[in-house]
Amino acid sequence: MKKVAIVILNWNGEKFLRKFLPDLIQHTTESLADIIIADNGSTDTSVTFLQKEYPQLQIILLDKNYGFAEGYNRALSNLDYSFLLLLNSDVEVTKHWLEPLVDYLQQHPEAAACQPKVRAYYDKEKFEHAGACGGYIDKYGYPFCRGRIMRITEKDHGQYDDIVPIFWATGACLLIRATEYKDAGGLDDRFFAHMEEIDLCWRLRSRGKTIVCIPASTVYHVGGGTLQKGSPFKTYLNFRNNLLMLYKNLPEDELKPIMRIRWWLDTLAEVRFLLFADWKNFKAVVKARYDYRKMKKEMGTDRQSNLAHSVTSHIPERVEKSLLVAFYVRKIHSFSRFIR
Repeated sequence: MKKVAIVILNWNGEKFLRKFLPDLIQHTTESLADIIIADNGSTDTSVTFLQKEYPQLQIILLDKNYGFAEGYNRALSNLDYSFLLLLNSDVEVTKHWLEPLVDYLQQHPEAAACQPKVRAYYDKEKFEHAGACGGYIDKYGYPFCRGRIMRITEKDHGQYDDIVPIFWATGACLLIRATEYKDAGGLDDRFFAHMEEIDLCWRLRSRGKTIVCIPASTVYHVGGGTLQKGSPFKTYLNFRNNLLMLYKNLPEDELKPIMRIRWWLDTLAEVRFLLFADWKNFKAVVKARYDYRKMKKEMGTDRQSNLAHSVTSHIPERVEKSLLVAFYVRKIHSFSRFIR
């Protein structure tokens, strides 16, 4: 039996499948992993293309677009593998990309998940926004990476090639133990998309599991293939889901103080959108906060469960600083300077 299921959740991504599947098949050791395409209710000709050009690949057909979180939960629910690898359709893999990831998890039972180094497909010397060399969050829930602070990505010259614990691994290319995925409850399907992998990783980290980036493995990510930067829907999901993630996972003594400060920070974001006459994104933030208040009522049980399963409230990769102050006030634009 093969150890790894590589699962691509596809939604209208035929152009990416045409471009990146050949390299994925070529550079994946056949005896180690199966490649599975889970189609999330595509309305393009993705399925027809796969059935014609890649009849050897397993296709899981979902009846509609369930989003990233529920789509993956449904696709992974009946798979019987030791490791699950969530892979975006717009990722270009390289030679020997998979073995270092699997080898690390096999040799380190305390590790629940890992990711490769993620560089930008269209600027291959630079890190890519969604994951770079491993994810962190600041005190107020804002994510950043080794190699990416806010919108600024660094050039990769080997400065982050050591293996260290990280707070979250990118959902663009995430290898996770199947048992850990299921025991932690998988991705929260109420998120639909964005921040769901950070929420999952927070649960794993609070339960004493480690997550790492393995820079010996490198992939290249296009990014923004589904929702482009500046999309009001993307803004809405990022703000709403970030607040939901904080509510579900923050220790009790931090919840109210952090959420009070986040109210002010989100208000500043709304003012900024107003100043630039960006009415759609302004409305997106307002709606995100409104829906967060509605949705958190149904997440009280999840919060109590997370706190009950937690063995630590101190996770070093949740940095006790403000990313916004560092970036906008102190003009710090690199991970190493921020951490220092």
